[in-house]
Order: sequence, then C-alpha cells, then structure tokens
Amino acid sequence: MITVRVPAKVNVQLGVGGLRADGFHDLANVFFAVGLFDEVTAEPVGPGEGVTLSCTGPDAASVPLDDSNLAARAARLLAAHHGLADPGVHLHIAKAIPVAGGMAGGSADGAAALVACDALWGLATPIGTLLELAAELGSDVPFALLGGVALGRGRGEILDALPVAGTFHWVFAVADGGLSTPAVFRECDRLREEAGTGSSEADVPTPDADPALLAALASGDPVALAAALTNDLQAAALSLRPSLADTLHAGTEAGAIGALVSGSGPTCAFLAKDAESAEAIAAALRTSGTCRTAHATHGPVPGAEVGAPTA
Repeated sequence: MITVRVPAKVNVQLGVGGLRADGFHDLANVFFAVGLFDEVTAEPVGPGEGVTLSCTGPDAASVPLDDSNLAARAARLLAAHHGLADPGVHLHIAKAIPVAGGMAGGSADGAAALVACDALWGLATPIGTLLELAAELGSDVPFALLGGVALGRGRGEILDALPVAGTFHWVFAVADGGLSTPAVFRECDRLREEAGTGSSEADVPTPDADPALLAALASGDPVALAAALTNDLQAAALSLRPSLADTLHAGTEAGAIGALVSGSGPTCAFLAKDAESAEAIAAALRTSGTCRTAHATHGPVPGAEVGAPTA
C-alpha cells in the first residue's frame, strides 16, 4: 500500500475577475498550504474491481464514494493516460480537511490519489504531466501537488511559486455544513449586478497579485500579511451564511491579527502573531458558540508527499 499526505489550503488573496463566456472567472489566487492534512492510501485489488473508495474521519459521511469523488476520478484519469485498462485500486481517504469548507479538501484528495496511484503502479509520471492531469480534474488540484505558496492565474490552475520567509501561524474555525463553491461564485456575480458594477469580464478588471501581500510573504511579516489579506468571495459567503460574521468577530476579539473567510467558505481563517496566540484563539473559538470546532496550525507546508509504504 502507498499512503500520501496532502495539505489543505487557505487563499491569502482571492481576486475574482468578471464572469467569462465559458462560465469561469479569471483569478489572482494566492494559495498558502497549511498543516491540516488528509491521507489517501492506495491498495491493489483484484482484476475487474476497478476503482473503489472508503473514507473515515469527522466529515466522512459527507464524502461521496462514487464517480463524483475527485480521488476516484484522478485514479481513472491517470490509468487512462498510461493506457491501463483495469486500474484495480482501492483508495482509502482519512479525512481531516473540512468538507465543502473552502480549503480544497476534495481537490487535495484528487492530488493525493494521483501521487499514490503513480507510485503504486510504478509509473514515474513526470511532475509536469501530473500537473496537467491535475488541472483537468479541477482548478485547485495542481496546487495541492506543489504546496508551499503560489500564485494561481487563469482559473487558478496556472501556478507560479512565490518566495516566503519563516512560518505563519493560523487558526481555522470549522462551520457546521458546507457551502457550494459554484453557488458562492453565482452570489458574487449577483451582488456585483445588484451594486450596479456589472459582473462580466468586460465590467470587472482582471485581478492581479497585491504587491504588499507578496512583500509580506517574502519578508515573513505576519502583521503586514494580516493587513493585506483579501477575499473577493467573502461578501458572497457572508450573504449566503450571515452567521460567519459572528465567527470572524469572535476570532478577532480573541486576538487574531487578521481574519477572512477561507476561499468560498464557510471555514474562517485567522492569522495569529505566534504559535501561543494561535492556540489561545482556537480555544476561544471552540467555546464561542460560533463554529463547530477550531484548529491551530502553521504553514507553509509541502504539497502531496508519499509516506513509507505499508506492508
């Protein structure tokens, strides 16, 4: 068996352009990999069994175990690319990243499955090819392969690694239930129309990375990074889930130096000045009544990595 550990992400900047003719939006998406991990284990099964799935963890009941799961799609895509007619693999997902929480947990599992199956089948697929396959699976999947910090353009799948100094300390407040990413994007478009600014790519400038945010990452300055955190989807997430405003307030009151909705939500991310402060913020959030639970962690961390093979 091959086990791959893969991190969650937070978007320290999520700039959203106007709605394109193909239904997507151009993004300036600064991905930051953090120390909340899923593990995907690939194990061979008998001929004709195809790709099967199982899942454990706090949100396991919310994880689809059919062809809609990105891990299963990743295994089939890799097999097809290499001409393997019968992939014959069971994938077990040990889930710790929130489901539908704006932290790319499903995308992470897709990336982990690519790496795990590639190792299990001895394919030695070049990283460039794995990134191309990952982009076919979804906009956030390539970053989960790489980890660290990167600027994503296009739909988020065109990546450039960014320099970052030191370690940043984070707290993530996990909400009850999830938010649909397409629904949040639709709400973003609706709010822009309602505000009279228009929502098409002709109305909204193509976003770019914030120089102040890039400088904060490169210098390792948490206070400067906190001041530069932005998420163009936050208003839409708050519109669909107004209670998130209470979570953001609770984390800020507990000492967070920066706060934002993570990606499309509903997980809320808080930047802390140090590890001790992060633990205190997480403890306060757990007793605040504004979230299901909260985790203190750090980053950046590497992308999908193979662990020691299991006998």
